[in-house]
Amino acid sequence: MKVAEKNIQGAAVCDAPNSQENIEKGLALVKYMIVGILFGIVFVKAEIISWFRIQEMFRLQSFHMYGVIGSAIITGIISIQIIKRFNIKTIKGETVNIPKKEFRKGQIIGGFIFGLGWAITGACPGPLFAQIGSGFTIVFVTLISAIAGTWVYGKFAKKLPN
Repeated sequence: MKVAEKNIQGAAVCDAPNSQENIEKGLALVKYMIVGILFGIVFVKAEIISWFRIQEMFRLQSFHMYGVIGSAIITGIISIQIIKRFNIKTIKGETVNIPKKEFRKGQIIGGFIFGLGWAITGACPGPLFAQIGSGFTIVFVTLISAIAGTWVYGKFAKKLPN
């Protein structure tokens, strides 16, 4: 794990995502579980875990999912701009450094594979756990496939077109 670096003024700097210096254990992790449960409830209530809603999106039959994804993108853009313009710091007072992203052709290939898997299974990584928690136990197959795909990518990343 990368330790926070110091900038010229001596303030702690962290690269996004935040690299926490202290690894939290036990009851300290409960707050993340609570946020995850609330996030899952929002996913269920917004119907974005619905296989039918996802199929409607890929068949261009409904605006519902595009509206959800679009509002998430707009929220992200606004949040990043606020962090950059007002020099927002982390809870621990570290400066957030959002590095520039360079475009690579592997992003197109990976995006295509990701979208294909999403269209076939009706699940992307966000709603997987909400789907399982809602009783769609077949999604365990998707979860195991996602973990296996991540492992395969990690194993062969240096040989793939990044």
